[in-house]
Amino acid sequence: MAHVGTAGEAVDRTEKARGPEQGVDPITLAILAGRMEQIADEMDATLFRSAFNPIIAEAHDASHGIYHAETGETMVQGKNGLPIFVGVMAFAVKAVIDKAAESGGPKDGDVWIFNDAHIGGTHLSDMRLVRPYFREGKLFCWLASVGHWHDVGGAVPGNYNPAATEVFQEAVVLPPVKLMAEGELRTDILDIILRNTRLPQSAEGDVNGQLGALDLGIKRLDALLDEYGGDTVNEALAALAIRAETLLRREVEALPDGRWEAIDYLDNDGITDVPLPIKVALEVKGDRLSLDFTGCAPQVAGPINIALPTSIACVYVAIKHIFPSLPANAGVMKPIDIKVPEHSLLSAEFPAPTGGYTETILRMIDVIFSAASQAAPDRVVANAYGTINALSIAGKKSNGQRWVMFSFYGGGHGGTPEGNGLNHGSAPISMATIPPVEILEAAYPVAFRQWALREGSAGVGKHRGGLGAVYEIEVLEENGAEAFFFGERGKFPPKGVAGGGGAAVNRFDYEQDDGWHQPPMTSKMRGIVLKQGQKVRLQSPGGGGYGPASERPAAEVARDVALGYLSADQADAAYGNAWRGNAE
Repeated sequence: MAHVGTAGEAVDRTEKARGPEQGVDPITLAILAGRMEQIADEMDATLFRSAFNPIIAEAHDASHGIYHAETGETMVQGKNGLPIFVGVMAFAVKAVIDKAAESGGPKDGDVWIFNDAHIGGTHLSDMRLVRPYFREGKLFCWLASVGHWHDVGGAVPGNYNPAATEVFQEAVVLPPVKLMAEGELRTDILDIILRNTRLPQSAEGDVNGQLGALDLGIKRLDALLDEYGGDTVNEALAALAIRAETLLRREVEALPDGRWEAIDYLDNDGITDVPLPIKVALEVKGDRLSLDFTGCAPQVAGPINIALPTSIACVYVAIKHIFPSLPANAGVMKPIDIKVPEHSLLSAEFPAPTGGYTETILRMIDVIFSAASQAAPDRVVANAYGTINALSIAGKKSNGQRWVMFSFYGGGHGGTPEGNGLNHGSAPISMATIPPVEILEAAYPVAFRQWALREGSAGVGKHRGGLGAVYEIEVLEENGAEAFFFGERGKFPPKGVAGGGGAAVNRFDYEQDDGWHQPPMTSKMRGIVLKQGQKVRLQSPGGGGYGPASERPAAEVARDVALGYLSADQADAAYGNAWRGNAE
């Protein structure tokens, strides 16, 4: 059993290195907290505006932050970056710290680049750049940038390979290497990277965007420290970590002591069609919280494994949802104990494939919510749609130019204690948005023939879940295309909480000469050959319901029917026919 205290030990080291909260008055602390967050926000904005690929530029699948000089722990992260990166980037920065130590330590102007998911978390599509920040010749902190690149080689365009059995079939694996040495670009490293992607122009634009974001961070930190001095900023950073820990301890202490369990399943691993359990036991004792994932599936052959850093980061995301006032700071994790079984789906070892990590962490969040709803139903929402539905359509144009349309798609969010779930939202693991249809159609030879809410997809309840969506995409290129699909929730629907009902399951169909078909593995398939004019159709799940359906006001049911959210027959089956007296 791997027992991980997550960021707690690192925060202890932070306190020893910098001392407790001293000499920083509350007003100055608030100003510095805002200024440092603004630095990360500006780094985010810089990359979003300069990246070449729409996954970063439009969907904002990226993040920036400031990290501890010795431990690599997260001290500040921007508001627009992906929450999952708060935890994993600490591991990424620590990997660079260790790598730099092998060659005498970092130098001013060095930048490391890598995507190895087993040491940096998430998956190989997420390219990380890490840079030291020096003040008066001494290492003060680290800056880091991570962004989802459009294509990083591997067997499948876009890198979501549902049939991968090792990371080498997913993408090129890049360990931490210097992209810049004391301010000088290492063109040999860049040449290797660009030679191993189907879209070198996109990759070069993205890496330059990330380097620009790091340059901006350096300039903003220089200005901040010129104004306040290094000692004051150091004290503020240490104080913020202590404050984050204190906030979570108070939140946990307000919960009842006890132990609650929940279990859910992944459809399969893309190789063998067998459901895989994700299980958690959540325990509260005083001001400490523990999550024990004993009972989860073992490491599997297919690409839904996740590395231990990703599991830890996922816990942070779930806790942040339950306690939304918590800051993006490693101190939050100190009162939390996490137990993950060794050699499990949640602690996979190299070279196990991890390309579909998004599906597994979404299920982790679902089970954490389901367990927490038993302890504090007023704090937890029902399960969201639970899959990013990674769909890649790729081919060659008549002039020989390659094209790869990779995107993820939305669904319904769970009902809440206050109201209905959000229709057609983004995945709760991130701030990443769904690229606009206009951008996708302008960039690729496809046409969206349908982009609509999915009738009857929401879980019923006092507060119903949000609706999923229907997307139908036609190939326009005369040479045709090939599609690759990596989803989940094809067999096990998103669950309701506090008595709410489950939502509709995911469904993917593709058109061939003899009609429409579904993947043999339900939610995963590669190598779907499409001719010009043929289509794929994705119907995403809704969110689970909150509270008993019997408590939903008849007028609300009538309104849902009038809006087309569910049919009259579906309303009768779920809520009875009392709503008909309110129908117009």
